[in-house]
Amino acid sequence: MPQTHHSDVIGSLLRPRYLQQARDAYAAGQLPVPDFKRIEDRAVDQAIAMQEGIGLDVITDGELRRFSFLDQVVGEIDGLAPIEGAPIHFKNAEADWVWHNPFIVTGKISQKRKITLEEFAYNRARATSPVKITFPSPLLFYTAWSPERSTAVYRDAYELFADGAAIIKAEIEALAALGCTYIQIDSPDIGTLVDPENRELRETLDMPTERTLTEGLDIFNSVADIPGVTFGVHVCKGNNMSQWIGSGGYDFTAEAVFGRLTNFDIFLLEYDDARSGSFEPLAKAPDDKQIILGLVSSKTTTLEPLAELTARVHEAAKYTGLERLGVSTQCGFSSTLPGANLTNEDVQERKLELVAELAHHIW
Repeated sequence: MPQTHHSDVIGSLLRPRYLQQARDAYAAGQLPVPDFKRIEDRAVDQAIAMQEGIGLDVITDGELRRFSFLDQVVGEIDGLAPIEGAPIHFKNAEADWVWHNPFIVTGKISQKRKITLEEFAYNRARATSPVKITFPSPLLFYTAWSPERSTAVYRDAYELFADGAAIIKAEIEALAALGCTYIQIDSPDIGTLVDPENRELRETLDMPTERTLTEGLDIFNSVADIPGVTFGVHVCKGNNMSQWIGSGGYDFTAEAVFGRLTNFDIFLLEYDDARSGSFEPLAKAPDDKQIILGLVSSKTTTLEPLAELTARVHEAAKYTGLERLGVSTQCGFSSTLPGANLTNEDVQERKLELVAELAHHIW
């Protein structure tokens, strides 16, 4: 395995209030670009220093230069029209709500700009720890697919996914040329397939589940065929302001995911609550793959007891062996600009400290 670290970070961090205010002022035309970029730089500097100070083995810039983790799919792509996409049902303990992608595909997609090159070049100059860059999955274009309108330019959604994969791969190749060695693909599209409601939605959009778990995963796998780069996939069940999309264990998808995503070295899996199911499906992971257990919740303010987390790691090790495991939060803290429903950034920092502490305690 090319990967040896045991504490990881999924990606996004809470946006500091001053950064949110600066983004609003910039959007309103009240803040010049150079001033806005200096404020972004300040926020990224603080994010890097916080993660390195905690002792995480890998860091990100918190995705602080983005509006959401989906920016490369809905923010920097031509071929989209401002029409609401299919309804995606988010849930939490108190209430449910429906999100629509604000764009659908109406033309052949192409990239406006590569947003991660600035991220990596700046991070590389500032960080002393290994830096990870994150991308959304090409299959996430399912949220922008319209059987009525998108078929004017694509025969089906899988042809769209292939174009999305080519765009993402080209950007990763540019990152590799700059020296980037760790890429993570965020995949709520695969993670939510365990939920019958989400499967049914995609079936109505002419995306058969069996085809997604075969041809779809092969398209997904194609983005990671780049020498010298370690690839991770974060299998997510949805995360928006502490709400989720899917519930269910990995039994339904494990064989296909582990069997077809052969170009990926690391599988970062959500395991923060009962919605994630048991560790038993980890036995299907090939021996040369690392598993990062997302045991610490980024959705809640509760700090998980170290002893309880340690016991869970050892339980998972029954199926994989201990050295192939690592730990992280179950997802990022701010997949979209509003962020998780946490009381303040101190909770976020303590959660990440817990991840580092757990890794140092076990390994």
